[in-house]
Amino acid sequence: MSDPALSPEFVQHLLHVVDVGPRELDKIVRELLDHWSETVEDYVRRRHRELQRSGVPNRVVYGQIAEELERRPVRSSPLSVRQVRRIIYG
Repeated sequence: MSDPALSPEFVQHLLHVVDVGPRELDKIVRELLDHWSETVEDYVRRRHRELQRSGVPNRVVYGQIAEELERRPVRSSPLSVRQVRRIIYG
């Protein structure tokens, strides 16, 4: 694992507590880092597409996305439904 965001000690700790090898751990950590480094705007747009594809109506989507943002580990300031719509549609 060569990611500078993680110390070698932490990598060793993960290898001891998770039943995966170094290559699998590397893939998991990269995926997590990519996922949590997503900007608020990118997250809103991606979730909007995903929820629309699932058939969720927009009147529900906006509020759901606003609520999801409040639960993310790296939080932004709370967004109103109107702000969510603005990110999606400009």
